[in-house]
Amino acid sequence: MYAVKMIDQRHKVLATGSEPELHRLVLAKYQHGEWQFPVVIEPEQDQPWDDKEYLASMRPDPETEEHEQIKEIRHAHRAGKHTIRAMADETGYITKRVSYLVHKYSLPLRNEYWRAEKYDNPNEIITGQTVDLLGDKLGAPARSIRQASYSNGIVCGYYISRVPKV
Repeated sequence: MYAVKMIDQRHKVLATGSEPELHRLVLAKYQHGEWQFPVVIEPEQDQPWDDKEYLASMRPDPETEEHEQIKEIRHAHRAGKHTIRAMADETGYITKRVSYLVHKYSLPLRNEYWRAEKYDNPNEIITGQTVDLLGDKLGAPARSIRQASYSNGIVCGYYISRVPKV
């Protein structure tokens, strides 16, 4: 297999095919004035196969996927779904993922809940509808969580806050 290339700084491929076909094509186009520049017939270079690059191209981009998910969650929010459970039911995503995206992109909710934000990683957020549920998730007593929320304290490496109804 050979390719016809322009001889200039761009090296644009004009046609591909067998050598006799390309000679006829080049001659016909040149005689009719369609190609007024010199061309050369070169063998095509075989591209080495790279498994890592191929597999990386098959993997979806996580940022794009997250933007699509938050679009759907915002659409559900505009449709009147103002609780994490209602948004999860509307979009079909798991509650934990909806909760994470709602807090990351600061969507207002109409129910009050407890929120724990990691001290050294603000993207790591744990939420719960009640202080007991948040305590179970963090592995800390509900009383210490409630106390930390009043004084902006830290429990198990998380800042604790209570998010009121909107």
